[in-house]
Amino acid sequence: MDGAGGPGEGPAQEALQSLSRRLQVQEKEMELVKAALAEALRLLRLQAPPTSLQDPGTLGPPRDSSPAAPPGLPPTCSPSLVSRGTQTEAEMEVEASPGPPGLSNGPPAPPGGSEEPSGTQSEGGGSSSSGTGSPGPPGILRLAQPPQRIDAPRRNSSSSSPSERPRQKLSRKAASSANLLLRSGSTESRGGKDSLSSPGGPGSRRSNYNLEGISVKMFLRGRPITMYIPSGIRSVEELPSGPPPETLSLDWVYGYRGRDSRSNLFVLRSGEVVYFIACVVVLYRPGGGPGGPGGGGQRHYRGHTDCVRCLAVHPDGVRVASGQTAGVDKDGKPLQPVVHVWDSETLLKLQEIGLGAFERGVGALAFSVADQGAFLCVVDDSNEHMLSVWDCSRGTKLAEIKSTNDSVLAVGFNPRDSSSIVTSGKSHVHFWNWNGGTGVPGNGMLTRKQGVFGKYKKPKFISCFVFLPDGDILTGDSEGNILTWGRSLSDSRTPGRGGAKETYGIVAQVHAHEGSIFALCLRRDGTVLSGGGRDRRLVQWGPGLVALQEAEIPEHFGAVRAIAEGPGSELLVGTTKNALLRGDLAQGFSPVIQGHTDELWGLCTHPFQNRFLTCGHDRQLCLWDGEGHALAWSIDLKETGLCADFHPSGAVVAVGLNTGRWLVLDTETREIVSDITDGNEQLSVVRYSPDGLYLAIGSHDNMIYIYSVSSDGAKSSRFGRCVGHSSFITHLDWSKDGNFIMSNSGDYEILYWDVAGGCKLLRNRYESRDREWATYTCVLGFHVYGVWPDGSDGTDINSLCRSHNERVVAVADDFCKVHLFQYPCAHAKAPSLVYGGHGSHVTSVRFTHDDSHLISLGGKDASIFQWRVLGAGGTGPVPTTPSRTPSLSPASSLDV
Repeated sequence: MDGAGGPGEGPAQEALQSLSRRLQVQEKEMELVKAALAEALRLLRLQAPPTSLQDPGTLGPPRDSSPAAPPGLPPTCSPSLVSRGTQTEAEMEVEASPGPPGLSNGPPAPPGGSEEPSGTQSEGGGSSSSGTGSPGPPGILRLAQPPQRIDAPRRNSSSSSPSERPRQKLSRKAASSANLLLRSGSTESRGGKDSLSSPGGPGSRRSNYNLEGISVKMFLRGRPITMYIPSGIRSVEELPSGPPPETLSLDWVYGYRGRDSRSNLFVLRSGEVVYFIACVVVLYRPGGGPGGPGGGGQRHYRGHTDCVRCLAVHPDGVRVASGQTAGVDKDGKPLQPVVHVWDSETLLKLQEIGLGAFERGVGALAFSVADQGAFLCVVDDSNEHMLSVWDCSRGTKLAEIKSTNDSVLAVGFNPRDSSSIVTSGKSHVHFWNWNGGTGVPGNGMLTRKQGVFGKYKKPKFISCFVFLPDGDILTGDSEGNILTWGRSLSDSRTPGRGGAKETYGIVAQVHAHEGSIFALCLRRDGTVLSGGGRDRRLVQWGPGLVALQEAEIPEHFGAVRAIAEGPGSELLVGTTKNALLRGDLAQGFSPVIQGHTDELWGLCTHPFQNRFLTCGHDRQLCLWDGEGHALAWSIDLKETGLCADFHPSGAVVAVGLNTGRWLVLDTETREIVSDITDGNEQLSVVRYSPDGLYLAIGSHDNMIYIYSVSSDGAKSSRFGRCVGHSSFITHLDWSKDGNFIMSNSGDYEILYWDVAGGCKLLRNRYESRDREWATYTCVLGFHVYGVWPDGSDGTDINSLCRSHNERVVAVADDFCKVHLFQYPCAHAKAPSLVYGGHGSHVTSVRFTHDDSHLISLGGKDASIFQWRVLGAGGTGPVPTTPSRTPSLSPASSLDV
């Protein structure tokens, strides 16, 4: 054989290669036969006395790392374990396979799935009625319920001895071994259905099994979800299992809670503006001059466990009291509302007041003024709106009384007399006299006088009031009137209770606004500012309630909710559309803080700038500048926006709506360049491929629509549809080469699609185990299955995002928390770093293009948090010590 590379030896070389391939195939076939025999003997061991069987240790198959025919694969191949759309061939056919001749690609079917009466289980847990085999590792036969197997011997069958049957098969080739595989699988699949509560019990059909390092399985609501281990991972135990070295520090909070709260805007002695949103109290230092750009910085008090509802600032301008609502914990148990008194300079909690004393929440707060803030008055949200007075330094309750069954909107101490307290709300103004009881806790007494309107029309709401230097009180009401209440001698004919020597009566009325008056503010020069609801006017009043000057807030900011006086003539105005404005009456106002006004769901980050886009139920599409901490632009979508994604060029953005419509907008001109409708159900995810050539749109009609996209992203044309999911699409990701898609659905399916090949479903999910994904936002998959919490019902995780450097995974859960895990997260009970601050379910998380920040969205609290990602040993602000909690279900464990 001289000249091995000569032209005459080509056929000989090919013949040798062909023989070598055939030899490899036969070796794999023999491994399958051995595995089948081992399984058959195991089944016989369950039926026959142990003495009739040989030692199983001598018959076990040797280990083999060949991915084409994984050793030790369970021969069970329950034909019914598949999702709808994963099998379209005739039920009598044996499908072709890239594996050994005579075999086809059937998965190790999750035991017990064939017992579902109305459908069958897929790898991803979805239900189906197709009755066909589910794809899996090559080398396993998959038959689609052949009728000749209907009479296959059952576990207690009296047919020929099962101990003889496997011996007869040993001399046959791999094609014949398929009968043995199917028989043993059929015998196993017809056993009694075991309880879902013990998926790992010995002999259980629901038990987790490990395909010799090939797959892992988890359960959600009793549904098995099988995930294949990438071939490069020799052992799951070798993967990192601790919390990530990276941490998060809250950098900026977008938004302000003005839509439905009061007592929410003050200026501290330091010049910082204090307000709240979600569970965070924000201390904001404006930058620039009056009416100028925002800038500045933020600090955050994050001691609360649920949404903050009201604030009060101590007379020293440093201490702050903040009251929270009750809320519920992760298990649905009600939490107790409480008031925190904290230092605004150090952000340290000084006192916790009223734990266990309030119901539902804290609605209004006020510090006393005459005695340097020694006392705190609290009104809770119970049916009786309990009014209580507390010693601030000791945290003890001095007096308590039922206030009224009507809502209470405001409370305040008379600045000249701490024994005098005023409350106002629905159809009432109450004047309280407090006898301190010589400082003995619980001995104080509160007596009430009702404000009498007499000849004046009684308004539906008295939403605000201020004390004037001369002792009079001004109230603003829902009729747009400012009423002046003056002291007068007690009149025995006046309705009301109590022994006060003096009472208040109306001495003047001025019609100030069209619609309600939401805010009154006493300025340092003695003038008063009033803020209107419907007319959005801000009016300055002099002595005798003479109008001196006014300004109108632009309509898109909403009505005036709160007013605070800054340095000099500067004013800060909170609005009902969750904006914080800064300026003065002469030069007008500009926004320094803006936010959404309703539930948020859509979030995407720019491909190469520190910008991100949000949308939600308020129908606003907003582009945010993450470096300038400001709103770049917003437009009205006219419909609810639920999802969005930037084209890789950054020139356009696709937005999915709740009606099946999706739009493509130019990010510079904000013009709509495409307006297309797919179906009539809401869209849950839109995602461009990494090369920008395709756009995938996941809908609640169970389909994924694929569009070809022009190079600039402006034009789109229908390319195809991915049909096969049995529930609505929840998440999807593109492969790095832009040819494939991984998708999740509402019934916990994990499906893979060949988009470039015609939007075909990849039935052999095992072959996708090594595919690399450009993004990882699917909440189900081997690389992230460890993030699921203990006892999850499948809805506990709303969003997931892998960092671009593939080091960490951020998770948004249904319990107001953001989690940070190591990536890959493939360990049961994997620890995470947990960060609070949101007051509602967290709907979405995304890393910025350079992984420097993480953006998270609150649902009902309409908040946007920008977290700074701090690397291991990196410099920067140290975040509040997060809790490190195991976040995985025990059922989400490795197969054994």
